[in-house]
Amino acid sequence: MGLEVVVEEIREKAQREAGAIRNEANTEAQRILAAAADRALLIKQDAETEVSRLIQQMSAQDVSAAKLLVKRETLNAQKQLLEEVFAATKTAITGLPMTFHEKMVRELLKKVAKEIKDGLVYCNSRDQQAVEAALSELKTLSGYSFGGIVAIDGGIVVKSADGQLTVDLSYQTFLDEVWESGLKDASDILFG
Repeated sequence: MGLEVVVEEIREKAQREAGAIRNEANTEAQRILAAAADRALLIKQDAETEVSRLIQQMSAQDVSAAKLLVKRETLNAQKQLLEEVFAATKTAITGLPMTFHEKMVRELLKKVAKEIKDGLVYCNSRDQQAVEAALSELKTLSGYSFGGIVAIDGGIVVKSADGQLTVDLSYQTFLDEVWESGLKDASDILFG
C-alpha cells in the first residue's frame, strides 16, 4: 500500500467526519434558530399583550380624567348659576317697595323685643326713618334707641343695652340661613 492510498483514506475519512460534523452543526444551528424564533415569537406576543394592556390602561385613565374634567366644569357652572340666583334674590329683596321694608322693620323689632328687653337698634340708611318711627310708636320698644347706620342690605341688628348680646336680623343673615338649609333642594330642582 502506498503512501498515497493511506493519505487518500485519511482524507476521505476526514471529509466524512467533517461532513458529519457540518451536518450535526447545521442540525444544531437549525434547532437553535427554531428555538430563537419561538422565543422571539413569545417575546413579541408578550410585548403586544403588554402594549395592549398599557393602551387600555391609558385609555381608561384618559376617559376617567375627561369625565372628571366634565364633572368639575359642570359643578363650576352649577355653582356659578346658584351664585347668580343668590345675587338676584338679594337684589330682588332689597328692591322691594319701601312699604315692605317698613313693615319688615316693625315685625323684626317686635320679634327682638321678646328676646332683649332694651338695647340699640342698627339698620341701613334706607330703613333709618322706619326704625325711628317704630321705636317712637311701639310701646313694647320703649327701652330701645337708634344705634346708628350699618352696612347691611336691610333688616336690623340689635345690641342689648349691656352689650352682652347681639341679634342679627339682617336680610343677609336670613338669606344665608335659607341658602344653607335649602341649597340641596335648590340644586336638585335646578339640576335634577
